[in-house]
Amino acid sequence: MSFAHEVKKELSKAVHTNQSTELSECYGMLLFSRHFSASETALKTESIHVAEKYTDLLTKLFSPVIEKQSTLRASKKFINLHAVNLVIPEESANIFSYFGHSDKSPSLRLNRANIDDDMCRAAFLRGAFMSCGSVNDPEKNYHLEFCSQYKNLSNDLCTLLEEIEECRLTPKVVLRSGAYVVYLKDSEQITDLLTYIGAPNSAMDIMNAKAYKEMRNIANRRTNSELANIAKTASASARQLAAIEKLDNTIGLSSLPAQLYEIALLRQQNPELSLRDLGEMLSPPISRSGVNHRLMKLVELAEEEL
Repeated sequence: MSFAHEVKKELSKAVHTNQSTELSECYGMLLFSRHFSASETALKTESIHVAEKYTDLLTKLFSPVIEKQSTLRASKKFINLHAVNLVIPEESANIFSYFGHSDKSPSLRLNRANIDDDMCRAAFLRGAFMSCGSVNDPEKNYHLEFCSQYKNLSNDLCTLLEEIEECRLTPKVVLRSGAYVVYLKDSEQITDLLTYIGAPNSAMDIMNAKAYKEMRNIANRRTNSELANIAKTASASARQLAAIEKLDNTIGLSSLPAQLYEIALLRQQNPELSLRDLGEMLSPPISRSGVNHRLMKLVELAEEEL
């Protein structure tokens, strides 16, 4: 089951406190459904929960004659499509008119008179998302969108989203395959919106996925850094060992000053140790920079023997 399906399932179970929010949610579902006009009212969705919610709201609020049909569509995988249609055209016209729309309007627009307050706005957006929304699995990337056939309606939706003071949303609109897509890419904005419209559990899933990815990235960076340090230490150690071997074969290590002789033997015996660890093995112990200085001196002496 996809993450978007689970989000819509959670949204469909939201409880209404009054008829105003029921009407606002129903309006959101109708306005962003497949067809909403004076002659036709129809919803098509992959979510059985959305189809049932749409049917329940219409039945409770308007009692129209409804036809429901489910079909199996084959694409990359088999998907159930659920269609909900109003059978009698006059009932579509009555509902269209009830929400303040006219078949004489050149374009479908959001009628703000159907959204009384902040609770109604949240209910409306919940209905709109159930009808035309989608959200990506947070394990992959962060993307939430609403898809509409109408440019002006998409712009109206953007304005409505921007007005939610507690969310501070910055939606964008893009034309994709003949449809207008209103989308969010910021994970915090997506979780804020999902919480606002009634899907706090799904919002928490996104926050948990983000926290896990951040922890994994930190662990990967730390591991990469450690591997790089190991490689750097191994490369430096190999250079130092080659210099020490050359000095041993030319002038002999015993001819070196005591401090250089001591560190040369210690490096030969412990090629894998870091400079800090070598310094702690000396008596008295010396710092990492002190060890590095002595080893660099051995390298310089070996180069002089060319």
